[in-house]
Amino acid sequence: MLHFFGKRHKEIFPFHQLERDVHSHILPGLDDGAKDEVHAESLIKGLLELGYSKLTATPHVMCDMFDNDADSIVECRNMFVDTLHKKGWELSIEAAAEYLVDEQLEQLLKEKSRLLTIRNNLVLIEVSFIEPPHQLNEIIFEMMLQGYVPVFAHPERYSFYSRDRASLQLLHEMGCLMQCNLLSFGGYYGKSVQQFAEWIAQQGWVRMLGTDLHHERHLEGLRNLPFTKSLQTALGSVAQ
Repeated sequence: MLHFFGKRHKEIFPFHQLERDVHSHILPGLDDGAKDEVHAESLIKGLLELGYSKLTATPHVMCDMFDNDADSIVECRNMFVDTLHKKGWELSIEAAAEYLVDEQLEQLLKEKSRLLTIRNNLVLIEVSFIEPPHQLNEIIFEMMLQGYVPVFAHPERYSFYSRDRASLQLLHEMGCLMQCNLLSFGGYYGKSVQQFAEWIAQQGWVRMLGTDLHHERHLEGLRNLPFTKSLQTALGSVAQ
């Protein structure tokens, strides 16, 4: 007798359990994410279709590349949300930022300028993919002195931390929260990044999961993201 078996259905990541996407580049024209309002609306629609109900926009803030600040980001967010509301869109979009740890961030802290937060006192930070800045620990310490809690964006994507995991552990012990990209667990950035993301999840360090959405290719990867054991582990330690 012949038996025919259908392919086992792949379980897709339950985005609705996160409710909010804490890391996205959906504000139009501010960085290398949404190019204009039409593009931004398309990306937002994709996030809503995945199951998110709340979004936090985190445009890059980095000197000599994306000259954004708290005022310009909030103004862009307010104007864009007002446009969406006039079109009948009812959704929550908060304004935050992804701060590169560089001279500009150092100056903002020196001047005690307002930093945009994901929520409460949580500030998203990133570093160069080439090497971490020499003053990283000092800047993190100063952020904490000023009442902020640094949230380290996509640590799994930094190859130097993959080779020197003790340094990443030190950041964790200093009080940095870790925000991993969902696509990292699906191999979007390569096998080595996926394996490092899985290792970080195994340590119980993943406190936030974000899309880091920039464009349609990211959306396509998210739509097909399998709910793996590593993502189940990561989701279990999330405090989104």
